Amino acid sequence: MSLRDIRNFDYTVLLCSNMQETCAFYRDIMRFPVETERENWVSFRVGATLLTLRPRGVWSVCDDGARPPGSAAVQLAFRVPPPAVDACHQELVDKGVEILRGPTDLPDWRHRTLFFRDPEDNIIEIYAEY
Repeated sequence: MSLRDIRNFDYTVLLCSNMQETCAFYRDIMRFPVETERENWVSFRVGATLLTLRPRGVWSVCDDGARPPGSAAVQLAFRVPPPAVDACHQELVDKGVEILRGPTDLPDWRHRTLFFRDPEDNIIEIYAEY
């Protein structure tokens, strides 16, 4: 067995400066179902994977260090059916989410995309392939 045997991406952990606000965003705005909820660990089911939140800082493996304000740590891309991009955009606007770029067709990629940020300043993309 070796690293070449890795076949699945199981979960992503987002390091959070504000667990409560970020948890509320993914639960209430994005409406992802909670899979596991502990004091310092919340996992949301997103299809076959988990999106997990934990506080930024010192833990059993290392010290995560501070995140420079306004900087993104990751870009998360969520694929939806083509008509859903515009519907997601309207839903986010209705919930007061600041949009970085509204629904846009990218012919070279054959994608329709929408970009915004979560409370940790991570870049979120909702896209559809066409």
